[in-house]
Amino acid sequence: MQTQRILIIEDEKPIADLLAYGLKQEGFIAYQAQSGADGLELCREVQPDLLLLDWMLPDCSGTDLCRMITQEYNIPIIMLTARSHIEDKVHGLEAGADDYITKPFDLREVLVRIRTILRRVNRAAVSNGDWISCGDLRISATEMTVMRGQTPIDLTPREFQLLLYLIEHPNQVFTRTLLLEQIWDYSYAGDTRTVDIHIQRLRKKCGLARQIQTVFGVGYKYVPSA
Repeated sequence: MQTQRILIIEDEKPIADLLAYGLKQEGFIAYQAQSGADGLELCREVQPDLLLLDWMLPDCSGTDLCRMITQEYNIPIIMLTARSHIEDKVHGLEAGADDYITKPFDLREVLVRIRTILRRVNRAAVSNGDWISCGDLRISATEMTVMRGQTPIDLTPREFQLLLYLIEHPNQVFTRTLLLEQIWDYSYAGDTRTVDIHIQRLRKKCGLARQIQTVFGVGYKYVPSA
């Protein structure tokens, strides 16, 4: 199996070195960049399997860089930040991040989060080779691709996993907590807005406002078009 590549974009070198050391100990290949410009260039060069992205960089905002990368690549992103307010977390997720870790952090937690996301991506990639119809969309679990006609729809890995999970369980109601457990593999300690943000993005990107329905006081369900 090919060794997975992790790109760290973090301007505080001691933190970047700690992350790189831990990743290498776990068998990953770690790359480092200390600025947004260098990080974007390195991202294009090495095509990482996952990105660890600092919120505050010397030349740009991490959230702005997150938006740029998610528009061009289908790479899961974990944001690292000293900001702890829920509004900041929501802002990072809305920018396209798949996860969010607050500094100071435990290296073991970072490694668990990384493996959780990569495991989910790998599961989706091997789950089924057939195209699935969803309204006017076609979805390939093998290629992690969503198409409307001949036009691809760009989803983050987490958005794709959530969409696939919902359409594979039509008309079934899921609580936000259950979706966190199934898609994220762990609980956010009550921060269910993570699910809400991803649902909103799916509805907007895929035009599924009617199909992905809110069950008030409970969660969400996918209702196929008649």
